[in-house]
Amino acid sequence: MRESALTMRRLSGTSNGGSGGASGGNAGGSSGAAGHWEGGGGNAAARVRGVNAGIMDEKVLQLVFRALNWDPQSLCVVARVSRRLRAVAERVLWRELCVSRAPRMVAALTGGAAASAPAAGRIGGGWPALAKLLLFCCGAAGTGAGAGVPGHFAPVSRFSKTSGRSFLSRRCAGDLLYVSDPCEHAVPGAADDVGAYRGVFRGFMRSRTRAWLVGHRDAALEPRVRCPYCGARVWSMTAAGLAPRSASRRLGAYEGRVEYFVCVSGHLHGSCWLARLSDSEGGAGPDGSDADDVSAGASDEDDADL
Repeated sequence: MRESALTMRRLSGTSNGGSGGASGGNAGGSSGAAGHWEGGGGNAAARVRGVNAGIMDEKVLQLVFRALNWDPQSLCVVARVSRRLRAVAERVLWRELCVSRAPRMVAALTGGAAASAPAAGRIGGGWPALAKLLLFCCGAAGTGAGAGVPGHFAPVSRFSKTSGRSFLSRRCAGDLLYVSDPCEHAVPGAADDVGAYRGVFRGFMRSRTRAWLVGHRDAALEPRVRCPYCGARVWSMTAAGLAPRSASRRLGAYEGRVEYFVCVSGHLHGSCWLARLSDSEGGAGPDGSDADDVSAGASDEDDADL
């Protein structure tokens, strides 16, 4: 009986705020609740905070999108729900999407970091921009070849370091650049197709290409062209004299009808007029079995595909 009475007195004191009046009891109860919420000392507050953390928990979201096979359209929808979800998407989810689609390419771009821990390296322009570059063909918008070719979602693409070497001048041969195969677009009234392609440098801020653009060539940034992937300003490699002839041969394009740009974050995009091949020239090129190639939209045991 004595223990029961003591317990009742404690409960009564907590709910009524001691021996004060009703208003004092309400004030005491309110301050006690505020202390639990703000101070973080109460079990109820911890439980509620746990529920909120669970909704926004990075691990939970990773499991959900892994079950969805990292569907980019679903990720775009989720990133638009709130600022908190957008922050989680930019910090974690877009990175994991890139790793799931191109593990070897991401490892190479992040300086050799393991595909399971890509945060050890940094990506110029951010992970959302790289994800867009992997999955979106920017088309050709009013400059060079193929004016008016719209961009589109490209779930299957092939990126190659060997192709990237064809886009580097000899003085910049030490840089690492991935470039996609050209995405072919028919143009009404034109006999030839337009090829749109894109790529990305590793460590562009420390690259020889940037050093030549800034220091040796003193090239001006284009006033009317922006990077379609990160929105940064770009250099015209053609205007800077850093577009080698090997780029035309690699693309299968007419010489002198290739134009491409590189932004300050290291993203490349460009377009060209593709030359028509005869039946005897339509076979696979010498890069068909290149071990450094990465294809988007599929998976392979040796991580050769995105």
